Amino acid sequence: MASSALPSRTFYRRALPSSAPSHPSRETFAPCCLPGAVSRRRAAVQLLSAGFLTSVAPPPPSLAARRGRIVVPPEDYATAPDGLKYYDLVEGKGPIAEKGSAVQVHFDCIYRGITAVSSRESKLLAGNRSIAQPYEFTVGSLPGKERKRDFADNANGLYSAQAAPKPPAAMYTITEGMKVGGKRRVIVPPELGYGKRGMSEIPPDAPFELDIELLELISPAKK
Repeated sequence: MASSALPSRTFYRRALPSSAPSHPSRETFAPCCLPGAVSRRRAAVQLLSAGFLTSVAPPPPSLAARRGRIVVPPEDYATAPDGLKYYDLVEGKGPIAEKGSAVQVHFDCIYRGITAVSSRESKLLAGNRSIAQPYEFTVGSLPGKERKRDFADNANGLYSAQAAPKPPAAMYTITEGMKVGGKRRVIVPPELGYGKRGMSEIPPDAPFELDIELLELISPAKK
């Protein structure tokens, strides 16, 4: 009587040629195993050692240069009679501001590349909007005498003269000799700046840069 059990079958897996593996592993195609492949880090090291990256990518410029500001070397500054260091960025072609002249300027106090105080950010009474309101003062006068409690109305709206930012004392003397249309940069020491109290982002007893743009000489009739 024939046995009802099925004969056992043995299956043999045929090995494929080594040139075409049926199930390639991840390591088979790893970049490090391919002929001539180089990692990014190793390639950068090789380029640096050859001096290639140094010539293609120069060192990053300073913050002032990235923002489009003119960088003035310290040796290019002139010295005023009171000892202030200044440099004329733009000469100007208009009338000259003399001691006693009533002038209208824009000014920016810059500390480590940050504009901390600016006449371009006078506050409106209605809302918290900022406008560029020129600052008026008399050259050679005592600082702050023009900051009185009055109001003015212009196309931008009602604003307070007292709301304008406080300029440093250096601006009242260093503006002398500028021409209308001119721009001047000044290195302001703490004693002619904001002193021991500081102002905004300018810390106490810190020097900073002052940029002045002389917009106009104000005639007595206009005042």
